[in-house]
Amino acid sequence: MIRVDEKGFYGKFGGAYIPEMLHPNIEELRENYEEIVASPEFQQEFQTLLRDFVGRPTPLYFATRLSEQFGAKIYLKREDLCHTGAHKVNNTVGQILLAKRLGKKRIIAETGAGQHGVATATVCALMGMDCTVYMGELDIQRQRPNVERMRILGAKVVPATSGSKTLKDATNEAMRAWINNPVDTHYIIGSVVGPHPYPEMVARFQSVISEEMKWQLKEKEGRENPDAVIACVGGGSNAAGAFYHYYNTPEVRLIAAEAAGLGISSGKSAATTVLGTPGILHGSKTILMQTEDGQVVEPHSISAGLDYPGIGPVHAHLFDIGRAEFVAVEDEDAMKAGILLSRTEGIIPAIETAHAIHALNMIEYRKDEVIVINLSGRGDKDLETYIKWGNY
Repeated sequence: MIRVDEKGFYGKFGGAYIPEMLHPNIEELRENYEEIVASPEFQQEFQTLLRDFVGRPTPLYFATRLSEQFGAKIYLKREDLCHTGAHKVNNTVGQILLAKRLGKKRIIAETGAGQHGVATATVCALMGMDCTVYMGELDIQRQRPNVERMRILGAKVVPATSGSKTLKDATNEAMRAWINNPVDTHYIIGSVVGPHPYPEMVARFQSVISEEMKWQLKEKEGRENPDAVIACVGGGSNAAGAFYHYYNTPEVRLIAAEAAGLGISSGKSAATTVLGTPGILHGSKTILMQTEDGQVVEPHSISAGLDYPGIGPVHAHLFDIGRAEFVAVEDEDAMKAGILLSRTEGIIPAIETAHAIHALNMIEYRKDEVIVINLSGRGDKDLETYIKWGNY
């Protein structure tokens, strides 16, 4: 039985490894979040916003030409059709409602590809809250459209200029800011990372993905369970949402596509389960890429959203016990998969999602198996990267 315990552990991974100055913030969340989220008032407002603001349920689309090419029955869970263009908004809606009930007036967030930043800026505009988003300087350059979206929505975008100037560094800056503003500020973490209760809280808000998949498959295939679910994994929130209602259904294969960057042995990779070891990252015990003396190894991926040196503790646990299969997809293969989906189904995917599409080439399956790929986001934000790559 896969579940989180009262201390925030999935097996040997999770917990809250935080500085003393952050303790009051985390304790306030831990002590209140379960009761707030379970209340009928919260659920009514949350479900209404998911329906009327986010646009749920998102379609489960049968990809006819992709299915013909691969010889399986491939469905795409269309999270790219959510308001703001990705699954991230499911979580930000939940967390902004939580922050409001905790009496917070100000929101901070980190972002890599910018989708979480846009989703956070969106719900802050909706609720009239001040919003500051921390983003790696490199990611600001390669995700310019999302930076401008955040600013149009009224958010302040603060560059992280240390380290690799990507998602890891933006997270560091956001945590420092939260320590300095504990009373009026809520930190909306965008993935299933960080100290407890964040990994489970974010996974719960994203679990609407697999909740819908079950009844949609029942309508289309006469059964709730696919043979496999594929999702890309950086920190892993879209995968956690897609896997959530299948954790304890062993006949459903869970397949996670990580970013191998320029190759596993290139020194420019983000393939955490291949290159990582257990350690502490951003407040939880997980698997991360690190040196022998515990220094974080800088990750690399052509995809800003997968450019992270670790995975969420739930994914570390799924890997550790063999419940999920992890494949490492190189930059070039992901880009080709993005073009393939564009030309077979008329859907330009986020480059993060393109890693999950390529995973079809890396796994074995029988003819006519039902495979669901979580299409976590659309490719608008990545047009500059597609253009620079140019091989289409």
